[in-house]
Amino acid sequence: MKFLFFPFIALGKLVEGIMKMTGRLVAIMLGFAFLILGIVLSLTFIGATLGIPLAILGFTMIIRGLF
Repeated sequence: MKFLFFPFIALGKLVEGIMKMTGRLVAIMLGFAFLILGIVLSLTFIGATLGIPLAILGFTMIIRGLF
């Protein structure tokens, strides 16, 4: 069952590592930048493959930085 949740666990570990290295405020600012970049990339059909995960990563960084 852990195999199915591995991508979510890996994403959480990545965000946690960024938070530890940069601090809360910088992580929130980076998350906001990733979120905007992901939204802009999602406007094109080809960029949506990178834009949607980037926006999700940015959103999780913002949430993780706030709480």
